[in-house]
Amino acid sequence: MFASLTRAARRRVLALAAALLTVCVGLLWWLAPFGPSEPSGSITFSTGVPTGVYQRYGALLKQVMAKDLPEVSITLKDSEGSQQNLARVASGEADFTVATADAVAQYIRDRRPGFERLRGCARLYDDYVQLVVRTGSPVRSVSDLRGLRVGVGQDGSGVRLIADRVLAAAGLAPSRNVTAVPVGIDSMPSMLENGELDAFFWSGGLPTQAVQSLSERISIRLVPMDAPLVEALRDAGASTRHYRSAVIPPDSYTAAPDGRRVETLAVANLMVTTAEADADLVEGFTRSVIDSRDGIGRQVHPAQLVDLRTAIYTEPLTLHDGARRYYRSVKP
Repeated sequence: MFASLTRAARRRVLALAAALLTVCVGLLWWLAPFGPSEPSGSITFSTGVPTGVYQRYGALLKQVMAKDLPEVSITLKDSEGSQQNLARVASGEADFTVATADAVAQYIRDRRPGFERLRGCARLYDDYVQLVVRTGSPVRSVSDLRGLRVGVGQDGSGVRLIADRVLAAAGLAPSRNVTAVPVGIDSMPSMLENGELDAFFWSGGLPTQAVQSLSERISIRLVPMDAPLVEALRDAGASTRHYRSAVIPPDSYTAAPDGRRVETLAVANLMVTTAEADADLVEGFTRSVIDSRDGIGRQVHPAQLVDLRTAIYTEPLTLHDGARRYYRSVKP
């Protein structure tokens, strides 16, 4: 039929078709939402033990996300700490979490299930290792813990990983030379107060509320971990190179005696997800983590130390593509 039309008629039909196509394209453009679609769906964020920094940080971050990503529903899930957090994300039980860099390195080194899926979103703040005793305790160094009852953190925690390593660096076997009590920061302070522990290890941001509250109830002291001990610890293996010498400032707790600072070691915390996580979601998640620093930091002091200039360094994890997109968007 089209072939039977005159040349002039065919031109008119083609022009009309082109005009209709233009109108349809324009209508579709007008009806389509502007820019990329907002992330939506449900995610699980694995946090930490009640009263710990991870748990408080996660609860406040969820409030921020409710405003920044209103179409995303976030469920918080308490955990024993870094090691369990990583296992949950790697297995798909959780979508995002926080874990210490040494725990991440050990998870990768052990080639535990799903290790190759893990990706970084941001380097957050440093955890400081804190060995807490009563002020009158004879413990002056880690080696003085021999034969004592010591809280070492739950089995799935980053605290347990560090406590075992610190004890070994001081020449103590956790299974033989001390009575290692596997409890978390939600239990250790009260156990020390009640005489059920002689000391406990904690690794967290400064100040940790549970330790601060304990220092307001009883007189406590932080035991120093000097540079030689940290060097012995770093020499123990590849995943221990993420530790560095640090000091706990004298105003961190009322526990610091005579205004003295306390030598210790520190390790970075990382925001972790998986390679399969949606890039738009990860970009928005990372933006909220960075932008919420001051707001969350007013209630969880360590969050004030999140820094855009260093957040991109998530080693030993590869940076997720969505996080990389965010950092490129804010690059000066």
